Amino acid sequence: MAMTARVLELRQQGREIIGFAAGEPDFDTWPHVCEAAHEAIRRGDFRYTAVGGTPELKNAIVTKLLRDNNLTYGVREVIATCGGKHALYNAMQAILNEGDEVLIPAPFWVSYADMAILAGGVPKPVPAREERGFKLSAAELEAAIGPRTRLIILNSPSNPTGAAYDEAELRELAAVLRRYEGWILSDDVYEMIYYEGQRPPHLLAIEPSLRERTVVVNSVSKTYAMTGWRIGYAAGPAELIAAMTTIQGQQTSNPTAIAQAAAAAALCGPQDRIAPMVEEFRRRRDYVCERIEAIEGLSAVRPAGAFYVFVNARGIFERTGARDGADLAMKILEGAGVGLVGGNDFGSPDHVRISYATSMEQLERGFDAIERWLASL
Repeated sequence: MAMTARVLELRQQGREIIGFAAGEPDFDTWPHVCEAAHEAIRRGDFRYTAVGGTPELKNAIVTKLLRDNNLTYGVREVIATCGGKHALYNAMQAILNEGDEVLIPAPFWVSYADMAILAGGVPKPVPAREERGFKLSAAELEAAIGPRTRLIILNSPSNPTGAAYDEAELRELAAVLRRYEGWILSDDVYEMIYYEGQRPPHLLAIEPSLRERTVVVNSVSKTYAMTGWRIGYAAGPAELIAAMTTIQGQQTSNPTAIAQAAAAAALCGPQDRIAPMVEEFRRRRDYVCERIEAIEGLSAVRPAGAFYVFVNARGIFERTGARDGADLAMKILEGAGVGLVGGNDFGSPDHVRISYATSMEQLERGFDAIERWLASL
């Protein structure tokens, strides 16, 4: 929040700020998706819908899960929400009781821990070591599970690291999860932005026995460049989805009707624009990693997915006078005019997160500015 406020303040003062912080694709929403929204307006589909989503959207979610993940769900086992964040929040509210422990591999997306706390849970970060590519081993996961563990969160590819488990690693984790009796939350929001060849099977396709205690969360935001449309969704056992629907009914009611029509078109329409977008993100990832490697004191694990690089910046703390990643991010903002995100709130104060969901021109200008600033110290 302090970073966002300062960026706004500097821009109001007339300073140009290059943004490396955005967690959203810089592509346009696909034309046929926008047309579906226009058509919904023309039809008059702008009133309340069922709390958990229209039949059209719920069927589209079911279709997507079977097509892309080889997972079979019925319409009573899915819910449409006001963004992926909303689905995560509702799931934790439905699953957790006071004092329940939530295992969160760290570094982690900033909202997981606070959502757990708001649901009465106790977040337990489990360090995923950088030398292992920010991925938990099966042994590390098993050692972290305790008598109070109620929920385990898996996010692959990950925000903020871009780490993604391959099939062999998922099978090893699944072997541990079979012996664990609590719930699993699979956050699949970045699943399609994957650079290592064919995407691995879904955890539940590898180990179907976990289905009855797993909630799968996803969104149209990243895959279809629809962040502002605010449509997410979840799939899980009918009893859990019913509880999430009850909670949603007392929070927001239904997601926006027009956005639901657009999301259904995205999920069930042509998927041919995904691959070119991923290829462009791959090109940017490679460029960003090259620029990081060229700066003495910085290093990064090459991400396998998503559109972030999580940069180990400890090697320039002394040189820049930074106390930690958050302080360094603020210094880079002030000195170089580049906005990025400190790693503190992701559970890793030695790091900063760079988003490459921006143009190559902006990436080049931003890194040039950072290098000039470092050279001036």
